[in-house]
Amino acid sequence: MFADYHVHTYYSDDSTYPMEDVVRDAIQMGMEEICFTDHVDYGIKIDWDWGQEIKYRNGDPFANVDYPKYMAEIVKMKRLYGDKIRIKTGLEFGMQMHTIPLYEKLFARYPFDFIILSVHQVEDKEFWTQDFQRGRTQQEYNERYYEEMLNLVKNYKNYSVLGHMDLIARYDKAGVYPFEKIRPMVAEILKIVIADGKGIELNTSSHRYKLTDSQPCAAILKLYRDLGGKILTIGSDSHAPAHLGAYIREDSRILKEMGFEYLCTYENMEPVFHRL
Repeated sequence: MFADYHVHTYYSDDSTYPMEDVVRDAIQMGMEEICFTDHVDYGIKIDWDWGQEIKYRNGDPFANVDYPKYMAEIVKMKRLYGDKIRIKTGLEFGMQMHTIPLYEKLFARYPFDFIILSVHQVEDKEFWTQDFQRGRTQQEYNERYYEEMLNLVKNYKNYSVLGHMDLIARYDKAGVYPFEKIRPMVAEILKIVIADGKGIELNTSSHRYKLTDSQPCAAILKLYRDLGGKILTIGSDSHAPAHLGAYIREDSRILKEMGFEYLCTYENMEPVFHRL
């Protein structure tokens, strides 16, 4: 199964990749299925229909997905290209505890196939800007990150997989934080994920960010396997043509070598298993 389950388009504020171009490119590379997962980050971004003035960052609108246009274009893509590729409807929820009610309302508004639960910021402070890490020790910001994730999986259930579970590592200027120090908290998170029938993703963008490990790292993947986790998706976290589908086949083989048997796609929020 060649599918990309983490794909951004020009509906995300950090991408200019037209949705139809994504579909055509995916077909050209022989992809069987694609799921659009554009960004929603309540707490730091607003919705287009809130009646508030849209903020701009680097000349681009700093806002969440324009949902009506997004949903309509996905329907159009299915009509135009559905005989060549399966197209699924998703979003990436960049969640924080205080934003849960907003995501509950959004999830109830539209039919989804797939939702990525990601932690992109904590206390409305982003990682890539170092606003979250600033003033904290490496131990403090790592533990606070996983604390937020733990509270989220305890309290929010309308998601499919945890996205790039150790994202904080991508922006950790202090280097690789020892896994054993966070292992108990990660294990607690994964046990809840497994008990709830949810999964995790392997995010292949680790290659383009030149990380020293996969994302999540091999230690998290092996812990998930050892705890009985079976639901896995794989996605490129694509924002541009060069990203789409990148390293999916290679990293799928790595998952098989680790002892995983299946990759999942999704339909109506239910996993569909495909043997690796």
